Amino acid sequence: MGDAARPVHEDSADAKAAPAIQTVQRAALILSAFTVSRPQLSLNEITSSLGTSKATAHRYTKALRESNLLRYDDREALYSLGPQILTLSAAARAGMPVIGIAGPYMQRLVREIDETVVLSVWDGDTAVVVRVDDNTDRIIRVSVRTGSRLSRTESAQGRVFCAFLPEEEVPGLAEDVLASAELRRELEKIRRNNISANTPSVNGVRSIAAPLFRGDTLVAAMAIVGTTASVPEGTRSPLAEALKRTAAEVSAELGRGAR
Repeated sequence: MGDAARPVHEDSADAKAAPAIQTVQRAALILSAFTVSRPQLSLNEITSSLGTSKATAHRYTKALRESNLLRYDDREALYSLGPQILTLSAAARAGMPVIGIAGPYMQRLVREIDETVVLSVWDGDTAVVVRVDDNTDRIIRVSVRTGSRLSRTESAQGRVFCAFLPEEEVPGLAEDVLASAELRRELEKIRRNNISANTPSVNGVRSIAAPLFRGDTLVAAMAIVGTTASVPEGTRSPLAEALKRTAAEVSAELGRGAR
């Protein structure tokens, strides 16, 4: 009798938990619909991404607004992410061991080369900046905002992730590589040399990036960012060698932590 009753109790518990799980999943769907290229969404757009009725979408957006996870512009009738997202983002960054481990090395590298040094991680879609050290003495310096999302295939950091992550973890990479022989050659070069260089043609900024590994797993990319006048072209300059050396030191410490 007791054994027969137990499954009924478990099924009942699962049934009670199901609506709560669905609520969390729907809230996550709404929040993940916002991107850098689409920072504001209408209720119709949120409804479409959620796949429910407009009344249901409105009920969820109301709850998210009350939690400061969403904001609403009455004049534009548009939603955007709320201030609580910034707090959660900071907490998420603080929970990444690589940030604390890489920090002293980044500060030392800034003192050595007098250029901005940036740390990025992969968020499932592209590289996102999680730490910036730019306390240089240069009159003209490049500043990068923490939280910036970088081009997956055009930025030096993005290409590091494209080169070392499993292809299935980078959305659209297989198609991009198939369509661009230049990108394919560049990724092969990055894998051979453990460094990536990039010079955007429009803003006069040059960056070089190197991978950080924990054991055999890529966990982040460290980059030097400066002007085309202060950061030499290519991947064989003294700055590039200093970056590779620093990245190897951070990877070694990360690897020790993995054992």
